[in-house]
Amino acid sequence: MKVSVWRGDESGGFETFTVPTQESQTVLDVVAWIQQNQDYSLTYRYACRVGMCGSCAMMVNGKPRWTCRTHINKVVVDNKLEIAPLRNLPVIKDLATDMDVFFDKWIAAEGLHHPSSTRDDPIEMIDPESPNRQQANAGIECINCAVCYSSCDTVNNNPDYLGPAALQRAWTVYNDAKDNDKDKILKSVSGSGGCHNCHTQGSCSLYCPNELKPMEAIAGLKRASIMSLLKRGK
Repeated sequence: MKVSVWRGDESGGFETFTVPTQESQTVLDVVAWIQQNQDYSLTYRYACRVGMCGSCAMMVNGKPRWTCRTHINKVVVDNKLEIAPLRNLPVIKDLATDMDVFFDKWIAAEGLHHPSSTRDDPIEMIDPESPNRQQANAGIECINCAVCYSSCDTVNNNPDYLGPAALQRAWTVYNDAKDNDKDKILKSVSGSGGCHNCHTQGSCSLYCPNELKPMEAIAGLKRASIMSLLKRGK
């Protein structure tokens, strides 16, 4: 097959390689084959086969995917394939992107635990069937692969937008009964670049490899922030 691979930084371009097809071949297999057999300088990131899933995410024929889980026979078109770095992130080199901006927004959204007790206090029992715990559980399997961030057109048009992964994490922490600063979370996600910038296009939920629903989490933050504002206005 003919495989076009992005080379260089943002100002780079595609280079085409001829790659032999193999049984049960994934996109990550193709990238690795090129690096091992045709161009040792090809740069890409993966750790998903050594215990860190999601780090191999790339654009495959224009769509963000985990390359280790994407089989060639599902994406190749006319014996051709295009592989590029994730969208909406600075390109370091070739297929490797700079994830700092992604994680900076995760922190800016206050997706951090704000403890309500110390290690010396008794462990608080949480009802796993409670509505808030169910809301928190819905997004807890996010592994920060940035597929949703790369698919988001709002991020593409508004670099200040926190993005679906950061906002989903904020919603998860907000619904954690052990978190002690929910107002701080709402303040962080309701300002400039926050949840109200979401256009509800749904690409984040569509492309999430773990089948999470960031759009629902963002809708929850919108409701909570508006209710908080109304309460303060009374």
